[in-house]
Amino acid sequence: MFKSEKQKTRVIIVGIVILTLAAALVDFGGIYNRYADKLWLPKTKEIPFRLGLDLLGGTRLMYEADVSQIKTGEQAQALEGVRDVVERRINVFGVSEPIVQTAISGDRYRLIVELAGIKDVNQAIKMIGETPLLEFKEQNTDSKELTAEQQKSMDKFNKDAEKKAKEILAKASKGEDFSALVKQYSEDEATKDNAGDLGWIKNSDGANLQIYQRAQVSAVGKVSPELIVSDKDFDVIKIEDKKAAKEGDLGLDKKEAEASHILICYEGAERCESKITKDEARQKIVELKAKATPQNFSELAAENSSEPGAKTSKGQLGWFTKETMVEEFSDAVFAQAVGSISDIVETQFGFHLIYKTNERTLYEYKISRILIKKQTKEDIVGPEDAWKNTQLSGKYLQRAAVEFNPNDNSPEVLLSFNSEGKDLFADITKRNVGKPVAIFLDGLPISIPTVNEAITSGDAVITGKFTIKEAKLLAQRLTAGALPVPIKLVNQNTVGATLGKASVDASLRAGLWGILLVALFMAFIYRLPGLISVFTLGIYGLIILALFKLWPVTLTLAGIAGFILSIGMAVDANVLIFSRLVEELRASKPWQIALNESFRRAWPSIRDGNVTTLLTCIILIQFGTSIIKGFAVTLTLGVLVSMFSALIITKYIMKFAISERMAKINWLFGVKSKLL
Repeated sequence: MFKSEKQKTRVIIVGIVILTLAAALVDFGGIYNRYADKLWLPKTKEIPFRLGLDLLGGTRLMYEADVSQIKTGEQAQALEGVRDVVERRINVFGVSEPIVQTAISGDRYRLIVELAGIKDVNQAIKMIGETPLLEFKEQNTDSKELTAEQQKSMDKFNKDAEKKAKEILAKASKGEDFSALVKQYSEDEATKDNAGDLGWIKNSDGANLQIYQRAQVSAVGKVSPELIVSDKDFDVIKIEDKKAAKEGDLGLDKKEAEASHILICYEGAERCESKITKDEARQKIVELKAKATPQNFSELAAENSSEPGAKTSKGQLGWFTKETMVEEFSDAVFAQAVGSISDIVETQFGFHLIYKTNERTLYEYKISRILIKKQTKEDIVGPEDAWKNTQLSGKYLQRAAVEFNPNDNSPEVLLSFNSEGKDLFADITKRNVGKPVAIFLDGLPISIPTVNEAITSGDAVITGKFTIKEAKLLAQRLTAGALPVPIKLVNQNTVGATLGKASVDASLRAGLWGILLVALFMAFIYRLPGLISVFTLGIYGLIILALFKLWPVTLTLAGIAGFILSIGMAVDANVLIFSRLVEELRASKPWQIALNESFRRAWPSIRDGNVTTLLTCIILIQFGTSIIKGFAVTLTLGVLVSMFSALIITKYIMKFAISERMAKINWLFGVKSKLL
């Protein structure tokens, strides 16, 4: 593969440099991004460290599960089901990286919950709740209608609201202070106290599309002369400012184009019903290209385009931005001049001719708003729910288990109901043949199977394109909702972020002192190789910290301890190598031979020492608590990277940096001259 050892060394050194720069970019992405704009460089994604409870602060709760009603041998599975339910509840609230784990000791079945960043214990307890709730629901076809009296009341309310909004618009249009009007009249609590400021509105902001469209035709610094009427409110708006929208790394003005097109699709193209071949379609578009002019383009589009509705639309696409269309189409449109017809453009839909009629800069608008609410049907009768409750719940479910279809061996989930549940389920399936029935756990759907036929036996099978893992998870969740496994809070404590920061600072100081002392020791004992090992130790640190971010590893105090210990083990490998190197150099062997021999002789000791450490780490990860696991995970990653650092990075940097002439200077390697 390599012509010489020197070429191999150079290639590996280049790889080490690239790896180091990539790791540094991950580690210091925030610092890089600060200077990226000034240097016209692309920005990188900033990846934070994932901090554990003891570093970030937060809440730790311990629950004890009552498994007395569960059959012997099924308690652990029941506890695991509760763990899954609790984790799903927490995830709904968007808590960053929660840790939910089980702990079984004797006849005690416990659930440990760690919520980093959550300081309010009561909020955490409320979030987790108690016993899981499993419900079977059917489609809600009952429409909530307003009574005549309710409709009359709503119409009067909205008429009064419109009158009020028009009076406010009149005052604002006459020059009354807009912020004072916002303070006095606006019913938008989110913006009432900041002069109605909605910030900068973009064309992609679907929620404020009407406001954006009105701003496009209104003057800056003025109140829009007309009310904006939506389903839920009346809006009086003032356009405070506008600026060109930007796009791309270079921050160029964002554009939108207006165009028409002719599409000729062919059999096999996406969304095409035409039966002509691709060659025939190409020939047809070539002929149309020869005929097309700005004057007859719409007529040609109406007569020839494959696009549905082309006879009516005449190929007109209206205004659009680059991201609206497929890449090939957008590239062509925004590259051509206004008033021109493009060359033939091919996309997955077929062949296109594009006539560009206009182009303009896209703006963002800074908007202030006074909102007057309308009354809606939902305000009176409540929102329409897609599902309605049945009487069937988890207490009627006896069993949920994974089975395999005898025909194709695909995984399925078997449900078995008790005698009461059997009758309820039979009624539900009879009235919902061909319709979906949803299974909800804690208010969220976990499965929505379709009923193929009425089921009166009390046993049902949920089929689908399940993987074994998915089927097991569904069965576990059904079981969790069916089993009577109440949980009781037995311990709670809060860790402050200040304590976490102090712990991090102390750990960093300890780590830095340790690295400094190790560096001094290596430089003093092993001289030049020792200095190189300190340099490679820096590369090791960059790589391992990048791994912690990318994995990502939840860093705890114990995890930091594992990282610091792995630094010592990285140095230990270098000590073994350099000790062998001194022996080889004392034997007057040539530099390259001495270096290769030192690594070869040190390898068995490095391998055995690290393998025993890794085996211990695997045991700790498998059976340890969260604190022990954190220590073991960081130590495992550290040991693996340290082996790479010692055996690859150190070796090839020494090969690259140290020449035969330098190797003869004994003092640089701590080699004492032989006594004759």
